Amino acid sequence: MKEPECRWPFDSPQHRLIEKYIRVTRLHRSVIEHQLEGTGVYRSQHQILMYVSNNPNVSQKDLAKMYGVSGATIAVSLKKLEKGGYIKRLVDQDDNRCNQICITEKGRTVVEESVLIFQRLESCMFEGFSEHDMNVLGNLLDRIYGNLDRDLQPVPSEAEREEN
Repeated sequence: MKEPECRWPFDSPQHRLIEKYIRVTRLHRSVIEHQLEGTGVYRSQHQILMYVSNNPNVSQKDLAKMYGVSGATIAVSLKKLEKGGYIKRLVDQDDNRCNQICITEKGRTVVEESVLIFQRLESCMFEGFSEHDMNVLGNLLDRIYGNLDRDLQPVPSEAEREEN
């Protein structure tokens, strides 16, 4: 008597692509963290430093809004960056309750190193890709994003559907 075939429930072309995407994302994060080790700044702090570099005198409140986190979360990262000498906080002349975040020379040096690291990584990632390949991949990722974003939208209740 033949045993019933047990099929793994996640064995589909879609699931295999999702697994590849997740593997690429994790490897990308690992490579970035490894490359940035020498800068002395952690990945999340690094994003803040890069933003501050491009947006001088940004407020702590604006940073929190930009990254979708609480002011307290940003405050912890800013405190570490300030202690490391990468940024400084200046009291806003118009509102003493607000701080303007400025990058220091040490922070600027890290940003310059990081730009080179990111450029090298991007070149490595897309080596052998044609412009057409890049456009196709970009369009596919945009479609995936749109599908997921649409799925996040609230489903109207039966009463709301009857109203329309």
